Amino acid sequence: MTSFLRTRICNRNIYLIQGLSRTTGRSLSTNSTRPPPPRQQPDVEVFADTSKPRPYYAKHPPTRDLPKIQPKWPMALAALVVAGTCWGLFMTYATNQEKLSSSVFRSIMRSIRSDPQLREVLGEAIRPQPEWWLNGDPRVIGRIGQLQGNIDVSFRVKGSKGSGTLYFTSIRKEKGVPFTVLRFKVICDDGTVIHISDSLPIDH
Repeated sequence: MTSFLRTRICNRNIYLIQGLSRTTGRSLSTNSTRPPPPRQQPDVEVFADTSKPRPYYAKHPPTRDLPKIQPKWPMALAALVVAGTCWGLFMTYATNQEKLSSSVFRSIMRSIRSDPQLREVLGEAIRPQPEWWLNGDPRVIGRIGQLQGNIDVSFRVKGSKGSGTLYFTSIRKEKGVPFTVLRFKVICDDGTVIHISDSLPIDH
């Protein structure tokens, strides 16, 4: 009996304590002061225009600037110029070698070496004047068209006494007819003009 009463008294005390704490908490929450309302309303951002996209690196810029892309056309133009120059030099060298190996060039050299008047002015050992950019070969200017019947060339010659420029022009009027020499002379550097004898054989 005594234990039962004690249990009833303990439970009642617990209920009283819980009710008192609830009443006290409610009164505290009721009596607490509330903050006054704001005197000025916060600024509200008004959008008058469409939004503009921000830069990609606005918040996180890169550590270094991106490299600038260089245009490629200067390199392409330079390569084209170099290729064209090399091709032109090759064609000049190839056509010059073809003229030097022709029978017309060999006949012209035999004729001027045996001409006494030219040997008196230019001296002995008459030969074509070499050019350094052609690897020591002479430069023959003009055209040798034996099949077309038209030969017109000029090149520099030199001897032991001096040098000059040789001019040779020959045409063939029709197929099967021998070539006719129109011009065969050497203009020396001192102004002397030597006409080579047309009677010398020129093999065309």
